[in-house]
Amino acid sequence: MTDPKSPGAYPNDAARATASWLRCQVPRPEAELCLICLPHAGGSASFYKDWPRLLPEGIEVRAVQYPGREDRFDEECTDDMDVMADAVARAVLGLGDRRFALFGHSMGAAVAYETARRIERVHQTEPVKLIVSGRHAPHQAVHGDVHLRDDDAVVDELVRLGGTDGVLLRDPEMQSVFLPVIRSDFRLAETYRHTPGTELRCPVTAVIGDSDPEVDEVQASGWASHTSGAFALHTLPGDHFYLTPERDALLDLVTRELGAAKPVGRA
Repeated sequence: MTDPKSPGAYPNDAARATASWLRCQVPRPEAELCLICLPHAGGSASFYKDWPRLLPEGIEVRAVQYPGREDRFDEECTDDMDVMADAVARAVLGLGDRRFALFGHSMGAAVAYETARRIERVHQTEPVKLIVSGRHAPHQAVHGDVHLRDDDAVVDELVRLGGTDGVLLRDPEMQSVFLPVIRSDFRLAETYRHTPGTELRCPVTAVIGDSDPEVDEVQASGWASHTSGAFALHTLPGDHFYLTPERDALLDLVTRELGAAKPVGRA
């Protein structure tokens, strides 16, 4: 892990990092809270495109755009957790004194956690809350090998998790475009190992689907040991990608956890 106290650990280009890494479809400069959303392996900022209009006006949503996808397609992917978390932390610091919370799903939950660790250690400030979704606790290393499998096997894993029906990714041309990004993300998630040390002060909330093949309530409860703050665990119906069919229920939960006003009306 990069030592955040070393000279140059966080250069003075935080504003530029914010513009590069964070996407904000509905700017709300007067919002009392900024919710930083981190996607899953293979995901992009657009995964959260509907959230701004469905959350209260007191919350501004900024989604992390990892390199190698959408408007960053021509950039090299990042498959190292230290590099990724350092970069996201710089981007969040570029928001200045704004209050913020972090939400991460699956791989994004691990990145969000490591980002929060860095920010607390550097600036002695902390997120309002860290919300982790569909991810076992950091100390519970899971030795996956999806990133080493052939293309069809990677697609099979995505289908198993419920992230895609696999039809599009069975096409060789589509595989050549999307699978390098997905494989890189799986490499990051599967090779990440938690480094013991100072844990979080901010409260942590874990959310999982009740039929998620990747994490159960016992594993998710392990997040409690990574903060000196309050911890809560919630379970919603669904598999690893429960947050798509249960989007409204999840956003109600996020709103309550952040202490914000009721969500706006939904179509």
